[in-house]
Amino acid sequence: MAFRADEAAKTGFEELERYFVPRLRDVDEDTRAESKAKLQEIVAELGPVVKSYPSWHPLVRHHDSRSPETVPGERCGYQGLDHTMYLANGFITCPYDHEKGVRVFESVEKLAYRHHAAVITAERLDVQLYAKNAVPILVRCNWIKRMPTDGSIPLAVAMPLLLETELACAEWSTVAETWETMKPYFLGNPHGSRSSLFVNQETGQAMKKIWQGLIQTGMFGPVRE
Repeated sequence: MAFRADEAAKTGFEELERYFVPRLRDVDEDTRAESKAKLQEIVAELGPVVKSYPSWHPLVRHHDSRSPETVPGERCGYQGLDHTMYLANGFITCPYDHEKGVRVFESVEKLAYRHHAAVITAERLDVQLYAKNAVPILVRCNWIKRMPTDGSIPLAVAMPLLLETELACAEWSTVAETWETMKPYFLGNPHGSRSSLFVNQETGQAMKKIWQGLIQTGMFGPVRE
């Protein structure tokens, strides 16, 4: 089935609302309307809901493991995350207690200036999300370069990040993985064969071509068929 970005974005927003907008039995309709409006505002700014990030994305690339990370967590440097959903250029997390909220802010502050491509920041949201006692926090990936109007990450930004992440693997890798194996890590989820909610078809095709050229050099070892 062909990847349809519009359908994926629509489905994702419906899931975001179901997850974060308080139930009517717990709050009044005005509070729910305020929560929905804030979520719409955030998605308009930070892009659609996603299941996971490309392994080269600034929100997940800060780790020392040889295994790629695709969702924010302790291995990427974050502390205190709870009840979290992801957007293309940020994520919302709603820990229950104030102490966990403080840990989120402290960990994001440590990550903020660790890369030249983006600055990571966090802010407390002024609406009720998930539950009455939750602490809603928005973590942003603030790109240094201007992004295209379609919201995708251009090749000039995505490819250097991918290369920074993957070329280091040549020091210890024993086999080269094909595009089919690596595309969930390079495109993020949801994705198609060459595009996702992060990169468009043109960028994805170029990334695929460059990756295929790299693995043919033998720098990662023989290609795993």
